[in-house]
Amino acid sequence: MKFFKMVKWIIESILLGLGILFIFNLIGVYINVNIPINIFTVLIVGFLRIPGLVAVIIYMLI
Repeated sequence: MKFFKMVKWIIESILLGLGILFIFNLIGVYINVNIPINIFTVLIVGFLRIPGLVAVIIYMLI
């Protein structure tokens, strides 16, 4: 049972990260900031949520 709960949490995190990146890229068109959607950025944003998004933005701007 714990295994299925963990798998469910991982899938939800990945989908949430994908959604956050998609919404940010829609808004980012107006401020000229684009984050590529790949497995690494989705995992970082999915597991770390908003701090992960901020970290990816800072990394992309450097």
